[in-house]
Amino acid sequence: MRTVHTDAERAEASALVQERQRWLDLRGLRLTSPTDVPALFRNPQTTRPAAGLFEDGKLLACMIPERNPSLGWGEGPCLYLDCLHTLPDHPDDITRLITLWASDFAARLGLPLVRTETPARHPFNSGPTAAALLRRLTDMGWDVRGSGTGREGERVARLELAAENRPGLSALIACRVHELFEVRGS
Repeated sequence: MRTVHTDAERAEASALVQERQRWLDLRGLRLTSPTDVPALFRNPQTTRPAAGLFEDGKLLACMIPERNPSLGWGEGPCLYLDCLHTLPDHPDDITRLITLWASDFAARLGLPLVRTETPARHPFNSGPTAAALLRRLTDMGWDVRGSGTGREGERVARLELAAENRPGLSALIACRVHELFEVRGS
């Protein structure tokens, strides 16, 4: 996991987001957003630096991690994973790695929780796709904290994950996102 620095990495992150959006479109799952999400990853002037999960130089996922954002839900400090997108056809394994990394990274930041939102076009307990996604996420340790309106006005399911130090994780996932935040024990 590392910060997305170069123009090539930003272009790759933008392309990954577009690929994920196409994948969702083909399944009738994508929600419209007033924000050009791929542009958030392309723009080097963004005030919210992006991070990516790379394996052998290939980008598998990208996101914009934030410390203590104003979400309008949940109480207390947290690491928030915004605009999280995974490479299509690999989501469970990638999501599992991101879950482990985020839990450990939040703990090293001294934060008790990780929060994120996932699109929920319909009530999140209806529809086989939404129910299956939330079941997989809760099986990975995420707690569903209800639904509501996301930052872009879309309907979302709100998720929380407890922070947990995972000292052996560095053998599986190297973390080079330290420059985004001051990290204890780095």
